[in-house]
Amino acid sequence: MGNVTQTPTLPPEAGAAASPSTGPNSGSAGSQARGRVRTGRNLEGHRWIGRPAEAFTTEALKERLIGSIQSWRDYPASLRLWYWLIPALTAALGGILRFVRLDTPRNLVFDETYYVKDAYSLLVSGYERSWPDRANDSFIAGNPGVLLNSPEYVVHPPVGKWMIAAGMWLFGADNPFGWRFGAALTGTLSIFLLALIAQKLFRSLTLGAVAGVLLAVDGHHLVMSRTSLLDIFLMFWLLAAFGALLMDRDDGRRRLAARLGRQAAASPTGRPLALQLTSGPWLGIRWWRLAAGVCLGLAVGTKWSGLFFLAGFGLLTVFWDLSARRIAGVHAWISGGILKDGVPAFLTIVPVAAVVYGFTWTGWFLSKDAYFRHWAEANPSAEWGWLPNAVRSLAHYHLEAYKFHQGLSSDHPYEASAWTWLVMGRPTSFFYESPAKGTPGCDLSNCTSAILSVGNPLIWWGAAVSLVILLFWWAGRRDWRAGAVLAGVAAGYLPWFMYPERTTFFFYAVSFEPFLVLALVYCLGLVLGQRSDPLWRRRSGFCLVALFVVAAVLVSAFFYPVWTGEVIPYQEWRLRMWMPSWI
Repeated sequence: MGNVTQTPTLPPEAGAAASPSTGPNSGSAGSQARGRVRTGRNLEGHRWIGRPAEAFTTEALKERLIGSIQSWRDYPASLRLWYWLIPALTAALGGILRFVRLDTPRNLVFDETYYVKDAYSLLVSGYERSWPDRANDSFIAGNPGVLLNSPEYVVHPPVGKWMIAAGMWLFGADNPFGWRFGAALTGTLSIFLLALIAQKLFRSLTLGAVAGVLLAVDGHHLVMSRTSLLDIFLMFWLLAAFGALLMDRDDGRRRLAARLGRQAAASPTGRPLALQLTSGPWLGIRWWRLAAGVCLGLAVGTKWSGLFFLAGFGLLTVFWDLSARRIAGVHAWISGGILKDGVPAFLTIVPVAAVVYGFTWTGWFLSKDAYFRHWAEANPSAEWGWLPNAVRSLAHYHLEAYKFHQGLSSDHPYEASAWTWLVMGRPTSFFYESPAKGTPGCDLSNCTSAILSVGNPLIWWGAAVSLVILLFWWAGRRDWRAGAVLAGVAAGYLPWFMYPERTTFFFYAVSFEPFLVLALVYCLGLVLGQRSDPLWRRRSGFCLVALFVVAAVLVSAFFYPVWTGEVIPYQEWRLRMWMPSWI
């Protein structure tokens, strides 16, 4: 037994074999792309023995840490095009659903009355200004110039409103297409991102396509993409940050493998020296973490609830690095990982996010009349007087906004406790009208035009069940993919339980909806099976997954009229109200 080791060379969390499914389209790209370390295999095909002299080669470490498919280039040449084409096609599907009739209704629906007008104010002045009474009528009529000169007190940072303003700059502020373009484009791009993330997370083109299609046709995401509220922009930057950290996970492991491999090659034993394995090497500047910090800064600059994701994602990326050092054979992997990965991660992500967040207030800093802009000058402080007046004024602004959010407990007909979100107990009605007979689309005496932010029941209820399965898979099988998805849901969902008295709404859940879709796709991957399964098992699994996706698309087609404000008979609207609390 002197020439073998029982240390696994492909642990459950590293390779494609431990994923819910590698999908029928992923093939054996890794084996086609590179040579393999000669190892033994158990009956399921997992590596379980290897030669100690080969355990610390760069290629062996990469396969142990990342798996056989380490990037899109490792797919067979015939599938590389599909790696990018699948996300593009699913985004195109979502784009059609989001942009067609985007100017309907012509009203400012729900909280568009705040954010759209604030966005126009930013476009004109760089800060939010007040509006006169009945300003909505003038704005809808294409006359937004009634803006007053006095500043307006707002309680959300400006990034999302700037993204709304970008659409107005391109297509004008006098039409609904212009003021909703930013939301529709952001929602479409998020579908492309999610499909790419799912492909990388599950090492499966099939599951990437499923994830993209499910997000594209879900009603909750669709409604949020067709109305200019801030939450769709928050969701986008959070999803982009997660994707950047997913890229950083592989990049960090490649660096760890390369550094340990070089140390092993320089050693006469073929292994790094004992001192080198004590805590492992430094990994240098992590550029993808830097990108994640930028995205998280923009997320917090959209809504402050992004702070919970900043904390959750920061811990997640450090845990990934601790695990990498353990798998690579580093002895003091906890202390070494905290010192050489945890501290640099904090210094990379948090300060970058803070600086980016500060820059999002540039319009406020450059203004002379923005709300609280000169508060510090009128309120000198012996304790904090060393700070620039503008910084003290902005800090006071944030304190007042925080107090507002903490005390937000007024009753609202569509408020929904966080306990009800996963089952869609009380979705938000954004718009409702009863057109008279003879209006376009209404040939009956009783018609309805509505926009309800209810999701596709098959997707949402399936995702709720999937979260339970993921908990068992993460705890029992130690699958890092399950843990990553659960972390995204937890960061967006659990913090709301700390504020039971606060008025909350179901549409807040869009911030973590992509992770709900990933949870559902994970379980569909379990149904799909693995490449090592018998052919009949793979075919039956594929048929079941295809059947689920087709059923989800048909359910979305059924609910589409109440997501987009189509004029339909009242009885057809009632037919779609599956729960009394949806009315």
